[in-house]
Amino acid sequence: MTSRRRSDEVTHIKIQNSGDYYDLYGGEKFATLAELVQYYTEQQDLLRERNGHVIELKYPLNCKDPTSERWYHGHLSGRDAEKLLTDKGKAGSFLVRESQSKPGDFVLSVLTNEEKHENLDRKTKVTHVMIRYQQDGKYDVGGGERFDTLTDLVDHYKKNPMVEKSGIVVHLKQPFNATRINAANIENRVRELNKVADNSEKPKQGFWEEFEVLQQQECKLLYPRKEGQKPENKSKNRYKNILPFDTTRVEIMETDSDLPGSDYINANYIRSTHEEGRHVNEGKVFIATQGCLQNTVIDFWKMVYQENTHVIVMTTKEVERGRNKCVRYWPDLHGTKEFGKVLVRNVDERPAQDYILRKLEVTRLDRKEPLRYIWHYQYLSWPDHGVPNDPGGVLWFLEEVNRTQSTIPDTGPIIVHCSAGIGRTGTIIVIDILIDVINRQGETHKPENTHYHDSSTNILMCVFLVVVLVFICICVPGLDCDIDIPKTIQRVREQRSGMVQTEAQYKFIYMAVQQYIDTAQKRLEEEQVATNTPSNQHSNQSIFIYIASFTIKIEGRRGEERRGEERRGEERRGEERRGEERRGEERRGEERRRRGEERRGRTQSTETHTKIYYIAQAAGRVGSEVSMQL
Repeated sequence: MTSRRRSDEVTHIKIQNSGDYYDLYGGEKFATLAELVQYYTEQQDLLRERNGHVIELKYPLNCKDPTSERWYHGHLSGRDAEKLLTDKGKAGSFLVRESQSKPGDFVLSVLTNEEKHENLDRKTKVTHVMIRYQQDGKYDVGGGERFDTLTDLVDHYKKNPMVEKSGIVVHLKQPFNATRINAANIENRVRELNKVADNSEKPKQGFWEEFEVLQQQECKLLYPRKEGQKPENKSKNRYKNILPFDTTRVEIMETDSDLPGSDYINANYIRSTHEEGRHVNEGKVFIATQGCLQNTVIDFWKMVYQENTHVIVMTTKEVERGRNKCVRYWPDLHGTKEFGKVLVRNVDERPAQDYILRKLEVTRLDRKEPLRYIWHYQYLSWPDHGVPNDPGGVLWFLEEVNRTQSTIPDTGPIIVHCSAGIGRTGTIIVIDILIDVINRQGETHKPENTHYHDSSTNILMCVFLVVVLVFICICVPGLDCDIDIPKTIQRVREQRSGMVQTEAQYKFIYMAVQQYIDTAQKRLEEEQVATNTPSNQHSNQSIFIYIASFTIKIEGRRGEERRGEERRGEERRGEERRGEERRGEERRGEERRRRGEERRGRTQSTETHTKIYYIAQAAGRVGSEVSMQL
C-alpha cells in the first residue's frame, strides 16, 4: 500500500497475507484487501510514521480493470484474440481487451460471418471495433450513443447489432470467457499457467495474474455485516474484522429474549449452483464458520443440532505455531461433556493417514429426542504455512467425507471450519463444489428413484439397458463438461467474505481438480482396456462404461443401505442401552427407597421399645416408693 504525503514524499506500507487474513504485520485483521483499505481510509488517525506523522488515505489512485465481466481479457493482443476466437469460438463469440496501439482505449473483438460468395461456403473472420474512452468517463465506438460503462455498451450492442462498411452485421451472441475450461483439458490449462509464470518476462503472471484479477473484484463484494459489528456480538468473533455477511449468515433459532445477540454466530451458508441449459439448480449446501472460541462453543452446538448436521470438517489443529486456532468443542475419548442443553459423548476415534475421525453421540438434555451421531473429520496434514504438497490426501479425505454424508438420509449441510473460516475452509469447499459439478455432469443420464432387489433383477435391467442404449446411441458425457474455477470462487465469496485467501490456495484448487480428473480418466481407460474393445467402437465403450458404472452404483446403493441399516441398528441399540440404564437406575433408586423405609421402620421400633422400657422402669420406682411409705 502506497501513500503520497503533502511534501510529495511517498510512504510504502507492507501488507501481510498470512493465509487466514490480511494485516499490517500486527493490529487489525481482515478477510480481504478491500476491507483493510476501507478500514484505514475511514480511520484516518491510525496509520502513522515512526516520527508520529499521520498517514492519510484519501483518494485512491485507481489502476484496475474497467469491468469484472468474464468477457474482459485485459492485456490480450489482437493476434492472440484472433487465435482464441478462431480456434475456440463460434460465430457471434466476442471479447473485450485493452488497445495496444492506443493505451486507455479498448477493442471489441468479434467472430463474424463473411458474406457467402458464389459456390463458396460462408467463412468466419474476426472483426475488431475500437471503443474510445472519453475524458468525461464515457465510452463510445467512434460516434453514436455514449455509455457510462463497458458493460452498458456491450449490453446495448447485444440488442442492437452494428453493421460494418462492407455490410456485414456484427452480432454479439455469446461472450468468450477467459477462465471457463473443459474439465478434460484442465491439464493443458495448468500447463499454460505454469509456462506463462516460468517463461514470462513479467515476474508475476500465470496463476498470480489470474488470482489477482479475482482479488480486484473483492471491492464489489462489500455486503453489509452489521450483525457482527454490534457491541453484544463483537466478543464472538475470533478476528475483529472477519465477519459474516448479513444476507447469508446462520441465525440461531434457540434464543434468549433477555439476551441481545443470542441469535448470532460467525457462520454463513454456502450454496453451490450448477447450470443445466438455461436453468440454474442448487447443488450442495455447506456452512462455513470460524474455529470455536470459549464463549461460542454452546452456540456452535446449537447450530449443529438446529441444522441437522451429521458431518463436521475441521481443517486445523487446535494450536499451530503456539497460537490457539480453535477451542476443543468435543470431549476426550469415551468421555462425556455438556454444552448448554446438548450432551456430547465421544464414542470412538479412528486415526487415519492424514486425519482423525471421531464418532460423537449427541443428545438433548431438555427434551426427549432420538440419539444423533456426528462424524467429526479433523484434517491434520495441512501445513502451518502454505498448502499440502500433494492434493491426493485432501481428495481422499473429501471422498471419505462425502461417502459418510451420502449414507445419512435427510441430513443437513456439512459444517466446515478452520480458524478464521475463510482460507482453508474456502479452499476445501471450492474443491468439493467443482468435483460435485464434474460428477453431476457425468450422471446426466443416470436413472433416478429405481430400486433393485436381487441379482436376477440386476441382470435383466442391465440387458434391458444394453438394448435401449444401443438403440438410442447414448454416449456418456463423462468429463466433457465446462468448469470455471475463478467464477466458482467468486460465487462462494459472494456468500462469505475472503474465501480462498492466497495464490497458493488458488493454485492448489487447480492441482486438486486436475488430479481428480486424471484419476477419473485413468479409471475409464483401465475399464476400456479390460473389455478388449477396439478403440474405434466409441459408442460400445461408452455403453459398457455406463453399465459398469451403473452396476457399481447399484452395489454402492446396496452398500449404503447396509451401512444405513447398521447405523440405525446401532442407534436402536444405543437407545435400548440408555433405556436399560435408565430402568436399572430406577430399580436401584426403588431399592434404595425400600431399604431406607426398612431402616426408618427399625429405628422407630427400637425407639418404641426403649420408651416402653423407660416407662416400666419409672413405674417400678414409683411402686417401690409407695410400698416403702406404707
